[in-house]
Amino acid sequence: MTLSTSELTFSQQRNTAPKSEAERAAILADPGFGDYFTDHTAVIDYKVDAEGQGGWSNARIEPYGPIAMDPAAAVLHYGQEIFEGLKAYRHADGSVWTFRPEANAARLNASARRLALPELAPELFIESLRQLVAIDRDWVPSGDGEALYLRPFMIATEAFLGVRPAREVSFRVIASPAGNYFGGELKPVSIWLSTGYARAGEGGTGEAKCGGNYAASLAAQLEAEAHGCKQVLFLDPFNDNAIEELGGMNIFFVFKDGRLVTPALNGHILHGVTRASVLQLAADRGMKVEERKITIDEWRDGVASGDITEAFACGTAAVLTPIGELKTADGVIASPGSGAGEVTMSIREQLLGIQTGAIEDLHGWLTRLA
Repeated sequence: MTLSTSELTFSQQRNTAPKSEAERAAILADPGFGDYFTDHTAVIDYKVDAEGQGGWSNARIEPYGPIAMDPAAAVLHYGQEIFEGLKAYRHADGSVWTFRPEANAARLNASARRLALPELAPELFIESLRQLVAIDRDWVPSGDGEALYLRPFMIATEAFLGVRPAREVSFRVIASPAGNYFGGELKPVSIWLSTGYARAGEGGTGEAKCGGNYAASLAAQLEAEAHGCKQVLFLDPFNDNAIEELGGMNIFFVFKDGRLVTPALNGHILHGVTRASVLQLAADRGMKVEERKITIDEWRDGVASGDITEAFACGTAAVLTPIGELKTADGVIASPGSGAGEVTMSIREQLLGIQTGAIEDLHGWLTRLA
């Protein structure tokens, strides 16, 4: 069951002990990523009544803090939860905007269907962002490449140990000031090729943005870190070792003939909002874009022959990040030159320019929050 915003009004309880202006300024001077959180959170409750009718209620803004939860809450035992990630950007005039929130709302609902959670009306999703940013707008940083990262999530809170969809659910939004995802100056990253782990499988939850997918990637991530890499790349071993995605990002390849290639969505791969935006911006500039199967052998051979000139990863948190090298158990596939290719950086700058208001938004992707 979904509800329009006209059926719910957000109440507001202000934090009585917010961070001081000096404390907030110190945090914004070096926000990192996901290390600090704003003073408030948005919350909406869902419950199925005795007649079996479910509905959202009690929309509110309340102080950020621990969630009181029964030890038998379904999310703790069966992982029934989903989440999203998007950013709020401060423009030159001080206004605050977000990027393609309707796409995140649609993906949240797709994830909800897969995890047997209730759907939330897109306008209510966006209103929750607007309400939170309105009260915590001073937390939106203005530095180059910085933004306020918004994390909407939905968790099953009903206390029971039977295996069925929960009848009580909480939707929440928290916010965290964010700098560069990988820290420091943007530079090409090294990634590790996982051959012993799979991120998702046929009929699984690969298309859903749920915590279980990320938890399943952490063992491979530790393996990557042991080899000096920032991220891990997953393959489909049952499909000619086709490239799928990184642990938390989609992947693209630039060919010398001007093509931009990314693995096709196949039920395993997350429908990245940044991925879709990159495809559109590349098409706008006349590039031939291809969504198709690309194997690890094609990457290796393409780099060796010079056909593949750049590789980059993309996602909400990292935007576009050039890939410098792929480390494997059999050797290294290195990107030509520095790895920070001209096409990669050009699309990155265009995308960031649109998000921050420096470049005209020709696709109507921006939504004002405050």
